[in-house]
Amino acid sequence: MVVRELNSWSVSPSEALNIQETLKKKLVLKKIKKNIHLLAGADVSYSKKNRKLYAAVTVMTFPELNEVEEATAGGDIHFPYIPGLLSFREAPILARAFKKIRRVPDVVIFDGQGIAHPRGMGLATHMGLMLDVPSIGCAKSRLFGTYEKIGNTAGDFSFLKADGMIVGVALRTRTNIHPIFVSPGYKTDIPGCIETIINTCRGYRIPEPIRQAHLLANQRRMKEL
Repeated sequence: MVVRELNSWSVSPSEALNIQETLKKKLVLKKIKKNIHLLAGADVSYSKKNRKLYAAVTVMTFPELNEVEEATAGGDIHFPYIPGLLSFREAPILARAFKKIRRVPDVVIFDGQGIAHPRGMGLATHMGLMLDVPSIGCAKSRLFGTYEKIGNTAGDFSFLKADGMIVGVALRTRTNIHPIFVSPGYKTDIPGCIETIINTCRGYRIPEPIRQAHLLANQRRMKEL
């Protein structure tokens, strides 16, 4: 895949904030134009022993969710852990993995935030801009916004709101299991994100594309250790 270099990664936290403010002006949110045939999931695994991180990308057919391609990449950590600046820690290694992918997915699901972010520039949004591909943020914890009580049945959701705007949803993907937090990344909208995530959760809390990417990243990490 082609990965656009939109900014430098050798920056300070304050410079990273300025980059996010600049990039959010390029944000596009809209319905997915074409039918989804290929989905990708992306995740990053960390090693506490050697201060490295490992990215994985899995590409699957949709709606069957048969894996057709995968790629991994490993490297050193070059940016501190700062909530809201995750892309400056993970995007460089994810970009290396995506460059190995031959097929261009119709949608990419990231283990991270989309626009449900203080500056509307979560990992899924940043990477969506870099890939110029529709993207969805799917996080296991809430970073930004508030929501009301959700029903306990799979498919129930509550809108995630911040500053008077709807930025995503808290979505129940399994009955009586904690919700996940879904938001558009780039060139997607909230209804499309909900539909895509529901249709890719196959008995687990998280969507199958990022579940498989998570397993693959951990395999790469364990192999190197």
